[in-house]
Amino acid sequence: MPKINDIQETPNPNAVKFILREPVTSGVARQFDSAEKGQNDVLAKSLFDIGNVVSVFYMDNMITIEKEDAADWDELLPALAVPIRAAQSVATVAPNGTEGIGGAIAAVTSDDPRLLRINEILDEKVRPYLMGDGGYLEVLDLKDHTLSIRYQGACGSCPSSLTGTLMSIEGMLKQEVDPDLEVVAV
Repeated sequence: MPKINDIQETPNPNAVKFILREPVTSGVARQFDSAEKGQNDVLAKSLFDIGNVVSVFYMDNMITIEKEDAADWDELLPALAVPIRAAQSVATVAPNGTEGIGGAIAAVTSDDPRLLRINEILDEKVRPYLMGDGGYLEVLDLKDHTLSIRYQGACGSCPSSLTGTLMSIEGMLKQEVDPDLEVVAV
């Protein structure tokens, strides 16, 4: 049962980030953008069951929850704390081989050396900052000169991720990997 260490606001006014003392995954990002998609995940289901929750993202010792526009954080936060405190920590679970390899490299396999370099750059220069804001970035595909990515957590619906952050990522990757690269958020 992880204890909540801190609750932080994110740049997305409809999302908050819970920092836990114990991890709920071992490097594996889990994103659920609807109650239906979270039905088979114990933690996500318990958070959606509270009501007014739009999305749930968690990884390691961080859980980011996005609420409906009309919902009030003062009413929602105490209710959300209950299932978070009841969640099972991976630190207390014996390994059984069900946890997958974490990170975005596991999501896309390719012989393209650009993909490894792209993930190195993202791991070093982008993902830590997104995680600081309660989000994450997953690489979905690299075809020719088009890199498809998906923002997760608080970044998934934040207007600045789809404008300034995306342009910055594309500029950085054009400079360091491929001058013809186009980055598309899906």
